[in-house]
Amino acid sequence: MLEDVLVVDLTRALSGPHAAMLLGDLGARVIKVEAPGGGDESRSWGPPFVGPDEEPVSTYFLAANRNKESVVADLKSADGAELLTRLVQRADVLLENFRPGVLDRLGFSVERLHELNPRLVVLSISGFGHDGPEGGRAGYDQIAQGEAGLMSITGPDPDSPTRVGVPIADLLAGMHGAYGVVAALHERARTGRGRVVRASLLASVVGVHAYQGTRWTVAGEVPRPLGNHHPSIAPYGLFHAADGPVQIACGNDTQWRALAHLLGIADDRYARNPDRVALRDELAARIDRALAALPAEEWLRRLADLGIPAGKVRSLDEVYDWEQTRSQGLLVEVEHPTAGRLELPGPSLRLDDNDFSGARREHLPPPLLGEHTAAVRAWLGMDPAG
Repeated sequence: MLEDVLVVDLTRALSGPHAAMLLGDLGARVIKVEAPGGGDESRSWGPPFVGPDEEPVSTYFLAANRNKESVVADLKSADGAELLTRLVQRADVLLENFRPGVLDRLGFSVERLHELNPRLVVLSISGFGHDGPEGGRAGYDQIAQGEAGLMSITGPDPDSPTRVGVPIADLLAGMHGAYGVVAALHERARTGRGRVVRASLLASVVGVHAYQGTRWTVAGEVPRPLGNHHPSIAPYGLFHAADGPVQIACGNDTQWRALAHLLGIADDRYARNPDRVALRDELAARIDRALAALPAEEWLRRLADLGIPAGKVRSLDEVYDWEQTRSQGLLVEVEHPTAGRLELPGPSLRLDDNDFSGARREHLPPPLLGEHTAAVRAWLGMDPAG
């Protein structure tokens, strides 16, 4: 779908690389420009590493850089500036996640970029926004999770703020940035001009507060963490069978009545969801006592027969071995130049029914540092040897 789009990726770490990878998954040509010496700092983030000891590859880097070419350039040098200038003149999209002002100091302000290429779409990702009283702050994921309130509503209790188990602020900023880019490309088809799309870790987390946000802005309640139970729906959470956890989610009173009958805990005090929420702890204890009579698999079978949403808590090895995961195209195989055949978590977007034709059928492995420098320089009409 994006095979005619050229993306210049100046980003590093995770938010920007994730955005560029999403565009690459849909067919865009992504040229990742990295600093000499070490390149993207996530290349050194580990363990774990794979591949030969003399050239270890970070699994962190592998997670965010498939379907890209890598070019090494010192953007502070005349040669590096010339390379970027030529790339910008040919590009459709440029991605950057420098701290605000850095790209300007390198001589590539937004005004300069659009002088070189009026059709260029620029995605700028920052930690806390490009302006405002704290717009210049550096932003790493865990800092943003805390500052944007996510940790205050995650964890077992109000005294144990907990980060999400993946760098969700980075990932959301990348996702929001990528869909902003696609919207800007659509607009450009009408206007002939590119624009700047701005995303931030702060905005991306606040933007998904959902009902937790309106609990404060509308109802005046400050949300607090409730562990593995829902603040507004009951029963909805993690419970305990004889041999392990079972997750149950009753989204309406019909599902609740079926569950109450199955477990033998029907009670008029639990008839409506607001009543069940008010008695959440008491109700959860009764459900746990009833579930203790049988193993988890048996309860899951019975719950499925009644159409009550329920599920396991799977470890990641179980997720990737699960036939359902594989049936959805969520793993891709690539041949890495030094680490060999690798299986990577794949794109989440699926097009049509059992049809991946709008996206790549064959994925490129995350590149070695500078792997494509000579080829790209030659394509730009520059000396391949630098």
